[in-house]
Amino acid sequence: MGEPLRALTARLGSIAARFMFARYLLASICALSSDMAAFLMLSRIGATPMLAAFGGYAVGLVVHWVISIRFVFDTGAGPSNTQRVAFVVSALIGMGITIAMVGGLSAVGIAPATAKLISVPASFLSVYAIRKYGIFARS
Repeated sequence: MGEPLRALTARLGSIAARFMFARYLLASICALSSDMAAFLMLSRIGATPMLAAFGGYAVGLVVHWVISIRFVFDTGAGPSNTQRVAFVVSALIGMGITIAMVGGLSAVGIAPATAKLISVPASFLSVYAIRKYGIFARS
């Protein structure tokens, strides 16, 4: 009786792992919505494109953290201090990618909102890889 239960548990774990990227994508969509809303608001009130990108990303980071630790990378015991710090470091890398791309693309005449949207895939994939294979690799 113990062996079938172990096999079922292993199978369910395998299925759940396949959906981690989908859960991360959903968390990212929520965070991106918050990020973009803050970005557009800051742009509307006159912030420079790079400052608006920073502010939006910061808002999105908080939203992403809350969703990630509860829905995407649930460790059971909650995140460790090391994971918290590493999450922020990965976010700073993503923020750097975003700010550099928004600043550079805006400087060559691309609308800031369009530049922000262009930066999303590069930042998303970079940060996802860092979090999945580094920060929460054992989750």
